[in-house]
Amino acid sequence: MTLRRPPLSLLAAIAFSLLLLLWLAFGDVNRFRADAPESQPRAEEALPRVEFQTSQAQRYQPSLVVQGQLMPWREVELRARASGQVASLAVEEGQDVEAGQTLLTLDQEDLPAQLERAEADLELARAELSASQRLRERDLVSRTELLRLSSGVAQASAEVARLRQSLAHTQPKAPFSGRLDRLDVEVGDYVQLGESWALLIEDDRLKADASVSQRDVHALSPGQTVTLTLLDGTPLSGEVSYVSSRADPSTRTFAIEARLDNPERRRLGGVSATLDIALEPRQAHSVSPAILVLDEEGQLGVKRLDDEDRVAFQRIDLLAATSRRAWVSGLPDTTRLITVGGGFVEVGDRVEAVAAPEQGPGDTLGLEASTLSGSGLAAPGPDEER
Repeated sequence: MTLRRPPLSLLAAIAFSLLLLLWLAFGDVNRFRADAPESQPRAEEALPRVEFQTSQAQRYQPSLVVQGQLMPWREVELRARASGQVASLAVEEGQDVEAGQTLLTLDQEDLPAQLERAEADLELARAELSASQRLRERDLVSRTELLRLSSGVAQASAEVARLRQSLAHTQPKAPFSGRLDRLDVEVGDYVQLGESWALLIEDDRLKADASVSQRDVHALSPGQTVTLTLLDGTPLSGEVSYVSSRADPSTRTFAIEARLDNPERRRLGGVSATLDIALEPRQAHSVSPAILVLDEEGQLGVKRLDDEDRVAFQRIDLLAATSRRAWVSGLPDTTRLITVGGGFVEVGDRVEAVAAPEQGPGDTLGLEASTLSGSGLAAPGPDEER
């Protein structure tokens, strides 16, 4: 009897079954090891890259810009000190006058005659008093009579002085040199006591009136230099002459005055002007407005690098800003400011710091943008024209 060999497919099936049984019996050796496999070294993550520029503090001349109005240095309403009819005018409206110059004459009526009689009465009273004093030496006149005569002399002298003053009031004079800016009477008009009849101004000097906020008034003091700019662009130079010590109750602002010379006596009284007041110089940094950011508390500042190339936030005071430059204080004299990439890193992050390319003297530090949204400050730096 001949034995038949099993087919190859059966042998393959048996072999596969044996292998499967062995895998189920022993399992994955690595999976059931008591010790974890050694970790494979991971590639080190790259640090975020930022550009910085080293900023050095500079001497900065801050200024305060306010709107004001030019006025004559002095102006006064001339009022009648006596009633009467205008007899003559010594000057015309708009004419320049000198201190003490007669401006007009009122009808004096009988005042000269009254003065002449009062002077005669005074002379008589003095003569009687002199005679009584000689008699008193010989005890021929009582002391009471002598006192009565002395009183009579005093009364007569007072009457003479009053009439002379009344005559002087009929010829009013200029209290100071200036220009008769307004004349409200003509020859023949009748003026009452206390009535305004002219306006005299002193315009060889001017004063500029303005108001400043509570925040800015502490930086002002008399003697500070002021540059005034008229609406047509004409510049004038002056200095602060007065700073109020009390705020206006309605506006909570402080009044200031600036004095300036007007030797040409230009007609500038009442015109508007911009006052640029030079404040105390200080150390500050010139930066791009684009690098200014706000922290979580809404405080303005910049992102800078510390000695370990970590990002730090530094609060600053904004002194002035234009579309290309901002002047800030509150930073160290020398500091590294992040100019590119600051928006992609957080405070405390370590970064790869790359120095920004060198810029020309006219460039602004870190120009990433050309505007500072919402800034109402505007002041040039020491290298810009004021």
